[in-house]
Parts: sequence; C-alpha cells; structure tokens
Amino acid sequence: MTKTETKSTVLVKHHLKQLKLPTMHGECEKVAARSAQENLDHLAFLLALCELELVDRERRAADRRLKAARFPAHKTLDEFDFAAQPSVNKPLVLELINGEYLSKRENLIVVGASGTGKTHLATALGMAACLSGKKVRFFRVTELITTLIESRDEKSLLRMRSQLAKQDLLILDELGYVPASKVGAELLFDIIATAYERQSLIVTTNLPFENWTEVLGSERLTGAALDRLTHRCHILETTGESYRLKDAQKRRRRKPQE
Repeated sequence: MTKTETKSTVLVKHHLKQLKLPTMHGECEKVAARSAQENLDHLAFLLALCELELVDRERRAADRRLKAARFPAHKTLDEFDFAAQPSVNKPLVLELINGEYLSKRENLIVVGASGTGKTHLATALGMAACLSGKKVRFFRVTELITTLIESRDEKSLLRMRSQLAKQDLLILDELGYVPASKVGAELLFDIIATAYERQSLIVTTNLPFENWTEVLGSERLTGAALDRLTHRCHILETTGESYRLKDAQKRRRRKPQE
C-alpha cells in the first residue's frame, strides 16, 4: 500500500477488479480527487465513474466487432473520393451510413467495374454498422464458397450457417470475378436465401444482373437469388474510371524520363 492509498481505496479497487470494471478500477482515484476539488457529491462522483466505464466498454466492444468482421482493410466514408466517382449516388450513401436499412433488413448491391470503389463503400458501411453495435462479417465471395465447401466436407456446415445467421450484416464482396461450381453456387444461394428478410446483405459485383448466370450457372438459381436480393434493396452504381488505373498513370507521369 502506498502512502496515498487508504484502506478504503485498496478495498474499492479490489472490489472493482473482482466486478470486472477495469476503467472504474483505473480511474477511481483520479475521479475522486477531481470530484473533491469541484465539490461534487457522491452521486455525481459515481455518475462520472460509471460514464467512463460505459464509454470505454463500448469502445472495447466496437474494437471486438471490427476484428470479428475481418475487413481486408479499414476504410471510412470520409476517405472516399466522391469527386473522382461522380456516378455514385452520394445522398443515398449518406442515408445508408446511418444504418436504418439494417433495422429494415434491406440489402445493398454495388455494381461497377474493378477499381471503382465498390469494396471501399461496402467496408465503410460495414465499419459504421460495427460502430453502431451491429455484428458484421465480410467475405470475398470466392473465399466464402471455399469455406462453405470445406465446412460441408468436414460435417461442420450447420455450425457455420448458425454462426452466419447471428450476424446483422453480411458483406459478399467481388461476386462475378470467378465462376462458382454447381455445389458452390448452391451453397452461396443457401446463404442468400437464409438471410432473406432476417439479415441485411451488401453484395459488390462487376457484373450486370443479366450476366449473373456466369457465376451461379443455373438461370433458375440466378433468378431465385436475384428475387431475394433485390426485394427491398438499394442499388449503387460506380461507373467511373478505376482508382488503381488512374493512380498507376499518375505514377508513370511523375517518373523521370530515362
């Protein structure tokens, strides 16, 4: 026990540690000293301490949700260059970032060529959902299909489906870059069908809807998937030039002539 610690301080900190209130444990002496200087009563002191614990608890929970979402990179809406992609419906994006579509179990499909910001927008919306308390899981479609097939082969598909069903938002990125096998397409459809009106989905794709059979194979399966995805759905188009292509061109222009 240090000179400044009283028996009461030691016991309070011990109890707070036992109660698993780490922020209150770490801040109680500072808040007590500040409350004494400001002549605050006991309830005001307790309120200040509880508020610190709640704020820090929510921060830790948000960090856990962001980690569990497995975003390939952290992207925010503030970093998205709307001026470079004027085709993007900015008012709709600003409406979606508030998250009301999640409570309505609405979907979002982002359609555009490679490098036009589809994944950035999907990630920014997913991160905003995490920060507002929602459970999110990000998948590249090819990786999801591979994982589903492996889970089926290992007799753990039901467990994986149960885990996915607990999410508020599933992000399916890059649908259309690689055709799925018949089994893979059926497993992907099962995820889409299960989510229908229970969860929200964000799907990014480089293919117009009429070409989705290139990925899912069967016209029947494609029609059924689109029927569920597009019911109560928002659609964003990114028709500008590739960010990566423009960046590469800028670097070439800056490179000194040899």
